[in-house]
Amino acid sequence: MGETIEETTRFEPRFGPDGLIAAIVADAASGEVLMFAWMNAEALALTLETGEVHFWSRSRRKLWRKGETSGEVFAVREVLTDCDQDALLLRVEALGVGAACHTGRRSCFYRALDPASPGTLVLRNAHRLIES
Repeated sequence: MGETIEETTRFEPRFGPDGLIAAIVADAASGEVLMFAWMNAEALALTLETGEVHFWSRSRRKLWRKGETSGEVFAVREVLTDCDQDALLLRVEALGVGAACHTGRRSCFYRALDPASPGTLVLRNAHRLIES
């Protein structure tokens, strides 16, 4: 019987029909989720080759290196894949002041749904590290 995708030790990322794979980025030290983005095969290859995170921008339809304009570079410390290899978790060290979000905040996840008021967002850890 052959080895299943869930048990293999071979890295075989499963890109979607659009050629993209989900990439969750978390701080290597604290585990805090910093952002989510997409990678194509080239972005993943460059990330593994350079040790700096690269993504594919769906809106701009181009490859980009995190920090190329902001200086907020992510140095890769570990790459994990989920059980069926269709999502990645990148554990990184944020260089610069540590602003992962284009708004200048530490994390892109700075708003939470208010359970007392459906449809309303409340700010959480929303302090800007840099002005956008």
